[in-house]
Amino acid sequence: MPFRYWPRVMNLPNTLTGLRIACVPLVVWLLWHPHPRPESNLMAALVFALAAATDLLDGFFARRGDQVTAVGKLLDPVADKLLVAAGLIMLAINGRMPVWMVYVILGREVMVTGLRVLALREGLIISAHFLGKNKAMFQMAAIFFLILDRQIQVGLGMSLGMLLMWVALVLTVISGLEYVGRFGQVLFGRGEDSTKS
Repeated sequence: MPFRYWPRVMNLPNTLTGLRIACVPLVVWLLWHPHPRPESNLMAALVFALAAATDLLDGFFARRGDQVTAVGKLLDPVADKLLVAAGLIMLAINGRMPVWMVYVILGREVMVTGLRVLALREGLIISAHFLGKNKAMFQMAAIFFLILDRQIQVGLGMSLGMLLMWVALVLTVISGLEYVGRFGQVLFGRGEDSTKS
C-alpha cells in the first residue's frame, strides 16, 4: 500500500478496531487453562472490557470526525465477531456456559454473514436494526461477567452473567429471524432496505 494512503486507512477509528482484534489472542491466552487463576479471570475481563469499549469509540470517532472508510466498514464487524467468538468458545471450554448456546449464537452469525455476502453480490445493503445492535451489547456484557466469574446471583439459581447470556441468546435468535425476513424482502425488491450499494 502506498504510504500516502496510510493516514486515511489507519485513522483513529480503524486503529481502535485493530486494537480490538489484537486483544482477541490475549483474551484466549488468559483463559486457556480449564481453571484459570482468579487474577487471570480479572485480567481477561479487563482486556475484554477494553476491547468492547473500542467498539463504541471507533464508531463515535468515525462519525464525529467524518472518518468512515471502506476498511473500517469491513474490519469493524469482523473484529466484533472475532472478539465474541473467542470469548464464547473459551467460556464453553472452561465450563462456564453450555456449549449449545455457543453453537446457536455463532451459527446465527455465520448465517447472517452468509446472507450479507449474498446481498452484496446483488449490489444490495441490508442495514443493521435495533435488535441486532442490542444483541451485541448483551453478548459482550454477558461474556464480561462470565469471564470475571463473580457469582452475582439474581434468583432462580442463576448468575448475572448467565441471565445476560439468556437475554443475548433470545435477542440473537429473534434478530437472526428478522434478518432472514428482511433479506427475503430486499432480495425481491419489496423492502425499505433494498438500496443499491
